[in-house]
Order: sequence, then structure tokens, then C-alpha cells
Amino acid sequence: MTRRRLNLLFVLCILAYALIAIAGKSYYDILQVPRGAPDEQIKRAYRKLALKYHPDKNQGNDEANKKFAEINNAYEVLSDSNKRSIYDRYGEEGLKQHAASGGGGGGMNMQDIFRSFFGEDQMEEEEKIVKGDDVIVELEATLEDLYMGGSLKVWREKNILKPAPGKRRCNCRNEVYHKQIGPGMFQQMTEQVCEQCPNVKYEREGYFVTVDIEKGMQDGQEVVFYEDGEPIIDGEAGDLRFGIRTAPHDRFRREGNDLHTTLTITLVQALVGFEKTIKHLDDHLVDISSKGITKPKEVRKFKGEGMPLHFSTKKGDLYVTFEVLFPTSLTKDQKTKIEAILG
Repeated sequence: MTRRRLNLLFVLCILAYALIAIAGKSYYDILQVPRGAPDEQIKRAYRKLALKYHPDKNQGNDEANKKFAEINNAYEVLSDSNKRSIYDRYGEEGLKQHAASGGGGGGMNMQDIFRSFFGEDQMEEEEKIVKGDDVIVELEATLEDLYMGGSLKVWREKNILKPAPGKRRCNCRNEVYHKQIGPGMFQQMTEQVCEQCPNVKYEREGYFVTVDIEKGMQDGQEVVFYEDGEPIIDGEAGDLRFGIRTAPHDRFRREGNDLHTTLTITLVQALVGFEKTIKHLDDHLVDISSKGITKPKEVRKFKGEGMPLHFSTKKGDLYVTFEVLFPTSLTKDQKTKIEAILG
């Protein structure tokens, strides 16, 4: 094989790795950080997500356990500068090739990653950290986005901590000491001790947040941006939470994983049958033709034509309710013919 062909093959392999990386949900998406995020931001994101989805807090929840495994796998790669560099250039397939060539190492167990990061008692200690207020926003998502997946840009304004002149009391804590109040008599006293820190102030800033809508999400599910809520001095910012709600649709109504729609047909079509298709949310056509008699208010089920289930390849069903359009009046001749036909 010529050198030119070898170079072409190498380029094609790189492109294939890049496409594979783009096709799936990236490690950055899993940890909810932007590509190019600094190590400290990745650590903070991992800490929040790992604590939230830890099996000890979600016993019996298979979805949370799966999420916990994804988070640890993503952090194992993004916290290693060498692996992260390979992943950024060639995606997951590049990491597999690197590991197969002997450069990947043995990897770590997810519990080992968690313990090495937090220690044994960190889960309890983490809950004592002072947090700012969570910001909860109700977000309407179209049925099309919930059926196919999509994203929405939302304008967000919040307080940002900025440097200010002067000093302030910070990192305050209560220290216990003993004061002698008489011969051989001591009293235990508590005193608040604070440090001096640079002063800060709040300023309001605005920016766009991109909210990813996943296929099959249900009403009430949340898309969470950790530490993007309201900040608090000497603590962690709260979370920004978008609660998903299905927007009304002009043709379909959603009930769980099923879709409902109504179709009007003529009396003749109800009696002799009809050929019809309806356009679905992704524009594919569903054949709802009938060769038999259709009764008013009759409901027919079309299996697998409903909403996709979240994190699944399965789909719900589509239910079509038929309304029959009766004529408003009949001539004497028409009545005679109908009587003759129907007896």
C-alpha cells in the first residue's frame, strides 16, 4: 500500500472516530460542563452529580445506578489529562484503541473513584455546606421536541459575585474556651471567630442557557444546571432547575407514553371504508385506512406509534377517535334511496 493511501486511511479513521464521538452523549454532557471546562469545574460537577446519584441514596433505582456509572466513567476520562486529550480528538473509539495498545491502564472501580474523591464520610459532610437558593423554572416543550429530542435557548438573569472595596468578616466559626470565674471554678464559653476576606457585591448579569430536551421526557422531569442558581457568599450557589411541561398541540394530546388524536370522516366513509394517512410529529405518515364500517366515537389503536419512552427504544401507542360527519339534511329522493339500500 502506498504512503498516500496510508495517509488517506488514517484521515478516514480519525473522521470515523470523531463521528462516533459526536453521535452519542458526550462525557461533557454527562457531567453537564462545557467542552474545554477547567479541571476544577469538572471536579465540582462530578461531586454534585455523584452525590445525587450515589446508590446509597437511590437504593433500588436502576436508572440512578446507571447514571452513577456514567458519571464515574466520564470523570475517570476527563480528570486524566492524557485520556481527555485522546477523547477530545478521537472520541470513545480512540480511547478503546489507546487501551488496546497498552496505554490505557486498568481503570478504576466506580466506588474507588468516589472514595478517592470524597473519603468515607464526605456524603454527610457535603450536606452541611451552605447553599444559595435553587431557581425553578417551568419550561414548555413542544411535542415535536419531546418526540425527536431538541434544545431550547432560555434567557437567564442572576446575581453574580463581584469584587468590592474593603474587607468583610468571613469563614466565621464558634470556638469554645474556658473562663475562670473563681478559685477552682471555670465556665465554658463560646466565641465567634471570623477571618478578614476581600469584600464582594452582587451584580445582575444575563446570558442564554441551552436546555436539552431528551426524547420521551415526561411532565415534571427536570433538566438541572448545578451551581447555576442564586449564589451565596462563602457558600455554594444553588441549582437552576427547568421543570418540563408539555405544550398544547393542535393535533395530538399526550397521555403518558401514548398519543391521542381525533379524525373526522364522512358518513359514506364510515359505511364503505376509506383510505387515509395522518402526518406524525416527525412527518412520517401513519396509515389509518379502513375497509369496514366505522362507528361514531370509535377508537382504534395503532401500536408503537406513540411517544418514545425515556432512555428506551420502545414507544407507546397512538389512539385515533373517529368522528362521523352526518349530513345536515336529505331530500325526499335521497331518503327513498337510503331506505331501499338499508332496508
